[in-house]
Amino acid sequence: MTSAAGIALDRRLAYGVFRITLGINILLHGLGRIFGPGAGTFAAKTAGEFTGTALPGALTHLFLLVLPFAEATLGALITLGLFTRWALTLGGLLIAALVFGTALRSDWNTVGLQMIYAIAYYLLLSHLADDRFSIDAWLSRWRSRSAAFIL
Repeated sequence: MTSAAGIALDRRLAYGVFRITLGINILLHGLGRIFGPGAGTFAAKTAGEFTGTALPGALTHLFLLVLPFAEATLGALITLGLFTRWALTLGGLLIAALVFGTALRSDWNTVGLQMIYAIAYYLLLSHLADDRFSIDAWLSRWRSRSAAFIL
């Protein structure tokens, strides 16, 4: 029989593995676009897919130029567990923007894949209390100990 402490540890381990996995995935999306074809090439190539939509071309191109850097930054923060609440929130908003643009193109297969990311962000953000293996959790424990020592 598993104890309550064992179950809690399992939840925390599962959360940490899931967070790190999503973080690595998003980080490598960004880095692959930056160091693969380059952000400019990625933006130019991908912007062409939106020419038949209501999105302004210049705005789409700007978004696509920034996207790889946003993905790399958010992916690194999520992987490390630093500013996790904000990184997950911004990552969720970023995927919402991607779903919006992809839906305008009526690319429903890609929207379906993007929805899986949206669910991953939802699960991680809604279970943030299980985050124990991260820089945020370490800093929180360190601050608590420091505050107790000062008092």
